[in-house]
Amino acid sequence: MRPRTVVGCLLNFQGAWKAMEPAMHQDPHFRPPRHAVLYLKPVNTFRGPGDAIVLPAGVSEVEVGATLGVVIGAPASRLTEAEALRFVAGYVPVNDVTVPHSKVLRPPIRQKCRDSFCPIGEQVEAARVRDPGALEIRAYVNGELKATRNTRELIRPVSRLLAEVTEFMTLEPGDILLVGVPEDMPLARAGDRVSVEIEGVGRLENTVRAEGASA
Repeated sequence: MRPRTVVGCLLNFQGAWKAMEPAMHQDPHFRPPRHAVLYLKPVNTFRGPGDAIVLPAGVSEVEVGATLGVVIGAPASRLTEAEALRFVAGYVPVNDVTVPHSKVLRPPIRQKCRDSFCPIGEQVEAARVRDPGALEIRAYVNGELKATRNTRELIRPVSRLLAEVTEFMTLEPGDILLVGVPEDMPLARAGDRVSVEIEGVGRLENTVRAEGASA
């Protein structure tokens, strides 16, 4: 099912938060965010396994945004943490592609919402994932393992993140909530093959090509 909405969350991995924490106390914010820092990946970004990630003109490399996607199975509004996982239909590997940038305390729309910047893998049923809070996430470039993280490192685990998001917006069946991108993800250039692999969920592979280049 093609999602209607994909919602992402910034700074939800402990390492990503720690790396940015000094900037949180500086102008223009002066204090860390109290709520989840959210953004949307619009429909123009959606792609599937094997589709190309297109480098826009003037962009030489992108960040491989290895993350877990939580697929909604029933209309979800004002969920509690205790009930949230009952509204999950499944999980997918997602590549939340981003143009590298230094400022992340405001939603980076220009860096995250380019065409092809959200490849989505095949869904695995929720019942097959015993604990979404203990999954290893791996990022590969040209078959070489470049980064490994675990959803144990989430500041807001899946149930809490679902509760916070559905407090103010309804998620419909097929919508996807991204749990966040870890720190120190690898960069990829035109011609590279990038993969996102999540333990117990699956593997997503795409190639990177320059805008205007033949597929």
